[in-house]
Amino acid sequence: MPKLCVRKKKFLETVRIYPRPPARAKHFAKPNLPLTLCRQSGLLRHSMNNRHDKILFWGCFIAIITTSYAFISRIILCTGTQFGTDFGLDKVSVGELVGAGIWPFGVSIIIFSLFIDRIGYKVAMLFSFVSYLIYTTLVFAAYNAVHGLSGDALIAGQKHGYQLLYWGSIILGLGNGSVEAYANPIVATMFNTDKTKWLNRLHAGWPGGLVLGGLCTIALAANPDWRIVIGLILVPAITFFLILISRKFPRSEREQAGISYLTMLKELGAFGALVGFGLVFAQLFQVLVPAQWNWPQWAFWIPTAIVVLIFAAITKSIGRLLLAFIIIIMMPQAITELGTNGWITSLMEDPMKAAGYNPAWVLVYTSVIMLVLRFFAGPLIHKFSPPGLLVTCSALAALGILALSQTAHAGTGTIFAAATLFGVGITFFWPTILGLTSEQCPRGGALTLNTMGGIGMLAVGILGSPFLGYMQESSTTQQLHLTNPALYEQIMVKKDYLLGAYVAIDPIKSAAITDTQAQADLQAATTAGKFSALGKMAIFPIFTFVCYIALILYFKTKGGYKPVQLATTKTE
Repeated sequence: MPKLCVRKKKFLETVRIYPRPPARAKHFAKPNLPLTLCRQSGLLRHSMNNRHDKILFWGCFIAIITTSYAFISRIILCTGTQFGTDFGLDKVSVGELVGAGIWPFGVSIIIFSLFIDRIGYKVAMLFSFVSYLIYTTLVFAAYNAVHGLSGDALIAGQKHGYQLLYWGSIILGLGNGSVEAYANPIVATMFNTDKTKWLNRLHAGWPGGLVLGGLCTIALAANPDWRIVIGLILVPAITFFLILISRKFPRSEREQAGISYLTMLKELGAFGALVGFGLVFAQLFQVLVPAQWNWPQWAFWIPTAIVVLIFAAITKSIGRLLLAFIIIIMMPQAITELGTNGWITSLMEDPMKAAGYNPAWVLVYTSVIMLVLRFFAGPLIHKFSPPGLLVTCSALAALGILALSQTAHAGTGTIFAAATLFGVGITFFWPTILGLTSEQCPRGGALTLNTMGGIGMLAVGILGSPFLGYMQESSTTQQLHLTNPALYEQIMVKKDYLLGAYVAIDPIKSAAITDTQAQADLQAATTAGKFSALGKMAIFPIFTFVCYIALILYFKTKGGYKPVQLATTKTE
């Protein structure tokens, strides 16, 4: 064989056996790198083409759909006429029933995150599935407790049925929280080279469940048997159970890297414990401590201080400063997404009814936008980075809120256009900040990732919703004081809440007004106050906008945004 051919053959064999080092080094940080090459580097990475991982992902995705559908279907039944009519509930009882399914959601996310690595993700999955079974059983029993009865028997049945609904809602909330507690770290572990993209895809299941809930509400609007709506929860619940029960769940990214439990606690630190458990105890005191005990509002700080001191003594750490900064951002961001979003949806209901459409179409419309955008978030995340995407979303959300605040007398098309701008803005908030947390604080494992979600959920209920109500009441009373001072003095009442005192409209006194002009002035003040307060809520996304700008500048000093990768202690 000619010498030239021999040399060429040896050269090709060399290239095939030893790929070009510069190319490998250049692409080493890219997220789609195969697992085998990453093992050689000592970094913990997974291939995103693994069939087992994809099946596990879709099981978690359907579990999130179950959570969302169960959440929204219960809210619709509570705030509509079904539960109120069948069980004879007033607005206070309806509010208590709504809250019974929300506060356990946030509490269980945080509590589960402390020991989910010890009990395993499959145990948490089984707990969630059993919770859905118990919830549907109790609600079906509540239906049977009131139907076919009359007189004193009906009154007794309504009381019994309400208790079944109440405790069923608490169990449902705990089950919903456990889904978040295992689904987030599973996806972050399996796809740990592209966490934010896959967490966005995972949380596309939330608007997916809202779409199903809205469509079922529309389809079954004329059917008085609401057991059908509840029973449909079991369809996705049984589906995710059958998919996941035979799957092998991965050990957490933290465990695979040999990061100790104590190190995970140190990552959260005393500051994270202060915020997380402060919100937990604040919520528990609100719902479990009877009003007749007359405990001061600051009493929840006592158990919070005890837990924080224990946490500080064990960890001897205040926590990652970067994580503390993200926790601060999470609270106003969650209020913008969950608190303000619910308010905006209610504003759009009246124009929809006037146009002859079911208000549930608003929910379907906004949820479809969120579903599609989250599922195809990957290119945006890779182009802008998580902080860059979040700063853009904050700007859009602020502009959307300001635009909506000017639509008090606008048409349906204008309201939908402004709502679309806001909806696009909040689409990536929740999963992207979870991805940012997991990518920058992987040593915190499930604890930091899930605590972030729990803090967001609890902040909406404890801080966000009361503050939104305070803003609306304050704006309404200020407007009424300007237009009709005499009426203001007649129906105003002073109240207190967690963040201080305020002046509100007394619902009993306002209902007793018979003068036509006074009623018109009150209605005008209420409408103006509602939209004025909405405009003021833009301060939250403006605040997060400034914070994300600061984060971008911080990462620039570090050479740009780079996810933190953990080294594996052994080849799996």
